[in-house]
Amino acid sequence: MEKLLSRLARQLDALDEASLMSLWSKYATIVERFEPTKHWEEAALIFSMIQAKRWKNQLFNYYWALQIKPDALTELSDVLASGFELEKEHDAAKGDALPCRVLPFKPV
Repeated sequence: MEKLLSRLARQLDALDEASLMSLWSKYATIVERFEPTKHWEEAALIFSMIQAKRWKNQLFNYYWALQIKPDALTELSDVLASGFELEKEHDAAKGDALPCRVLPFKPV
């Protein structure tokens, strides 16, 4: 499973964000109009991958800029899409589990 996910991540990372973002509205519209079909499920996954590429690039740019000019940056939460936060580390040895949550997909 991890090998498959790594391969998918490499393929997604090789795609151009601008090209992906040109498809954002199309897939946002499909996902917004729920249908219990495979077509809708695939569109939701495609939409999620577009968002994932965008968030990865935002994180990369934030941390890259932080290395260059630490004082000039805003909080990470201001850089990321609203409602998106990095999970805090937890102690798996104690059995602490992170709660699951659904993140809203809103254009910035």
